[in-house]
Amino acid sequence: MKKRQFQVRLWFDRLLSKSIWRQFGLLAVALVFAFGLSYLLLSLSGAEWKAFCDKNDVSRCLLPLYLLIDSNVLNAMYLGGHVHGWMLFVSSVTFLIGAFIFNGAIIGIITNSIEQRVRNHREGHLHYLKSGHYIIMGYDDMVPSIIMHIFEKDKDAYVLMMSAASAEGIREKLRKVFDEDTLSHIIINYGHRMSKGYYKDIHLESAEEIFIVGMRSLPAHDAINVECVDSMCEYFQECAVAELPKRITCVFEDLDTYAAFKTSEIFGQVRDLGIEFVPYNFYAGWAKQVFVKRFHRDMNHLELKISYPSVYGDGIASDDDKYIHLVFAGTTNFSVAFAAEAANVLHFPNCMGKKGARTRITFIDINADKEKDVFIDRNRHFFEVQSYIYRDLSVENGLDDEKYGKERLRFSAKESDFLDVEFEFIKGDIFSQKIQNEILNWSKEHNKTQYLSLFLAMADQRQNFMFGMNMPDEVYDNGVNIFIRQDRSDNFVSNLRAADEKIKDDDNKNTYYYIENKKLQKREHLGGRYAHIYPFGMNETAFCADEKSLRRAKLINYLYSTADYDENRFQSIMSLDSIPEEQIWKEADDAWRKLSVALKWSNLYNAYSIRIKLATLRAMRGFDINDTSHDTSPLSDSEVEQLAIAEHNRWNVEKLLMGYRKPLKHEDKYTTDNEAFKLGLMKNKNRFIHYDIRPYDELDENEKELDRIFTQYIPWIIKKTETIQ
Repeated sequence: MKKRQFQVRLWFDRLLSKSIWRQFGLLAVALVFAFGLSYLLLSLSGAEWKAFCDKNDVSRCLLPLYLLIDSNVLNAMYLGGHVHGWMLFVSSVTFLIGAFIFNGAIIGIITNSIEQRVRNHREGHLHYLKSGHYIIMGYDDMVPSIIMHIFEKDKDAYVLMMSAASAEGIREKLRKVFDEDTLSHIIINYGHRMSKGYYKDIHLESAEEIFIVGMRSLPAHDAINVECVDSMCEYFQECAVAELPKRITCVFEDLDTYAAFKTSEIFGQVRDLGIEFVPYNFYAGWAKQVFVKRFHRDMNHLELKISYPSVYGDGIASDDDKYIHLVFAGTTNFSVAFAAEAANVLHFPNCMGKKGARTRITFIDINADKEKDVFIDRNRHFFEVQSYIYRDLSVENGLDDEKYGKERLRFSAKESDFLDVEFEFIKGDIFSQKIQNEILNWSKEHNKTQYLSLFLAMADQRQNFMFGMNMPDEVYDNGVNIFIRQDRSDNFVSNLRAADEKIKDDDNKNTYYYIENKKLQKREHLGGRYAHIYPFGMNETAFCADEKSLRRAKLINYLYSTADYDENRFQSIMSLDSIPEEQIWKEADDAWRKLSVALKWSNLYNAYSIRIKLATLRAMRGFDINDTSHDTSPLSDSEVEQLAIAEHNRWNVEKLLMGYRKPLKHEDKYTTDNEAFKLGLMKNKNRFIHYDIRPYDELDENEKELDRIFTQYIPWIIKKTETIQ
């Protein structure tokens, strides 16, 4: 009996709490019951009530209802002396029941319904958007930058955020960033991103674009996001709709997970649905902001963009003998991601495998002896063909000379060390005198033999800031770019730089005087002490989609997919210009959707490098690094050859870092004259063994020619994408 009572109470409470309409329904049932009871009691009271109805021309069926809803009826009956005794008692009871229902219950339910609707809105349980909206699933500090990206594409867009976190808490965080007009276009709904039960309410299938974010601090973040993608695909397969969202962008926190998705077809089902899938990593995204797009957003005004300096000066021409030197303090996720992205895109025609011209990436860490092994294991195929530098500066009698680590090499001296990127690992405390002296010596060579950039990416933000503010004077005086990782606000670093940048316009503060050969000499500086410090890594400004590079990658793939490989040529520029632009983009999008993940990334990295190639071209032509006036001009034969060499060097590094490996002698098509053997060995590409991972000079002439032909189309690609942000 007790169990049944419990079940009845539970059923009743659930009935009332689920919907306001159920409360009104229950009230209607009570009214019907009261009406029946009133009619029954009046019938039992005698014939007097019928006489009253006949005399006052009132329907006998309606009198019980009038008594329930209209207090004036009872007053008329009582004051007119028409009722007394038992009928008066019955009428009074009926009136009291009606007064309770209408004056109490209905008012209470209406008030409760208003409060409940307000509460449901605040907690995100009401749904408004049905189509054409953008959906963000989960909340993280990077969400404001995603919202800004959406509004840049579509200023009238509506953004639906679904999260299991407090909707009011999320709304308060967004109020710190956006004004009320922008907030009016942001709807917050409660829900779990991996549960299909919530997808119908937010009309997932009718969204324009979906961003799967989650909360990056959760240990299982990446696994949950993968589960979310799987749930979405199941839901889409069950939907009978003609058009699905155009793109799903999924955030991955772990660098190894992110790297695995560059070659894995784990999300092939998304491609099969005709949806474009874009993986995004917080650290790699910041690297692209610094090296490729070269700007970050202002924390207080997200619509404002603050430029980053070039880590390669004013561009590196083929006759330039300087090299890029990137120094990372610490081997954190930021350092590892930045190093990988730099190795993928920073390639120049003066890097011909000579030791002095290679891009050098240096890690400084007190545990560098252990961290280097982890980094090498992550990129083992790279270090099978390229030796690394290791130096121990952790003790006074440490190794001061460069020691090339060759123990991982699988190839002879002739077949190895041909890449244009090398890694250096230095063991030592960043605050120690020996490390400080190294940085001092490097800074003296800045703009002479190298372009030096320092990245302070240690886990402790305070240490990054403290070290950035207290470097040897020569580092600041020589204009070395210093990038300081900040968790949140960039205000202090940005304000310091802005103040010291103004000094370059003040001759009294900008000029340094000294005595040499008994004469007073002077030297102009490029600003004050902190004129070259830059923040990076802020959570709220993390997301920075590169639509221009994505469109360029699609055009690169379009060129290759429509090429005539028997003749080693693409469609002519004249033929391409005669094709309607809409048709080119449609065919490019269709070809892109069919492409494997590994080839998509290959085309993307090629597209990222176009900005660096442009800087190289401007330097070779004698133009300023920001002069775009000749970007679409045809290339000379010399320019084509130099950029083709740089492109193959870039491709070598890209393939090795992505997981491809150079073939051993018995796997290499270049070691045989038998055409049948060559055709068979070429199929090893499907096993991530690529025969063209070798110096440019060792490629067969057909491969060289294809690189040259592609290079000639760079101005066409730029022209097709110059209006895209």
